[in-house]
Amino acid sequence: MARNVYGPGVRMGNWNEDVYQEELCPGFLFTQSLHPQERLRHFLEKREKGELLIQRNRRLKKHILRPLQLSVSEDGYVHYGDKVILVNPDHVLTEEAGVFMRGDLSLCMSPDEIKAQLNDDLEIPCGVTAVPTIAPIGRNTFTILSNNANSCNVGQVVVYGQDFCLGIPAGLEGKMLYLTSDHRTLLKSSVKSWLQEVTLTDTVTHLNWWQAAFLNPQLRLEYEGFPVRANEKIVIYHRHTNRALAVHRNLSLRTYFGKEAEVAAHTHFDPHRVEKPKNHWMLVTGNPRNKSNTMLDISKPIAVDTRAVEQAMGINT
Repeated sequence: MARNVYGPGVRMGNWNEDVYQEELCPGFLFTQSLHPQERLRHFLEKREKGELLIQRNRRLKKHILRPLQLSVSEDGYVHYGDKVILVNPDHVLTEEAGVFMRGDLSLCMSPDEIKAQLNDDLEIPCGVTAVPTIAPIGRNTFTILSNNANSCNVGQVVVYGQDFCLGIPAGLEGKMLYLTSDHRTLLKSSVKSWLQEVTLTDTVTHLNWWQAAFLNPQLRLEYEGFPVRANEKIVIYHRHTNRALAVHRNLSLRTYFGKEAEVAAHTHFDPHRVEKPKNHWMLVTGNPRNKSNTMLDISKPIAVDTRAVEQAMGINT
């Protein structure tokens, strides 16, 4: 005679899917078990409070993609307190295979897709990527800050070899996040290249300090202590690990906004011990003629734009 061997502890059906759904959306199983009228009332209450997934999604995108205005440099230099975008200029790619992204890439914060939809605040730490846009918006406009919280250096010129922080407001509360990095470990590294990871965090530590280095390594010592010019190529080194900020155009990451290029902290040298173009950055400021544009939108005169000549001579630009 067969008897029932199932007890209260036996899980039947799609129990694994239910547990996972309950972890992502607390109260999901409770809502599914409600009467249709109770479920409608529960839906209307969440809509009035603005807790629906689509409402959170719209608020997050509206905050991150809001247009901003960059600081205008009157003397041509970069100052503490300036709002800039970090741009990796377009260059000739000869060694990377499977490059999927060309053009000028800007450094952007990249929140986690699932966590960004469930919470109003971004997760900590928040990832960073590079995207082909130079329009100043909420996710790529950084503020140059001093590493000394006791002194007010707003308006002071940033010089080569001097520590600075890169902050960006995130979340609906406008909490400041800082670009940070640390040594690579077995449990913490970049997703695709397994190199030193670069993220955004709200903790103020020495891991948030960066330095600007002159592009030509032969003149780097001579330019130590000189002001950093805006809209010109430089190399940005992490103060603690001495690794340069880099963009890997051949490594794509699937993010909340689509496929974007990976960003890591690693110095890529050529045979002459010179940083490769993937380590080149520009601190782009605003256009004084049109506040909605950047200085990259201003076309250079033929006498100044020498990229064609440099490419013909075999010089990496």
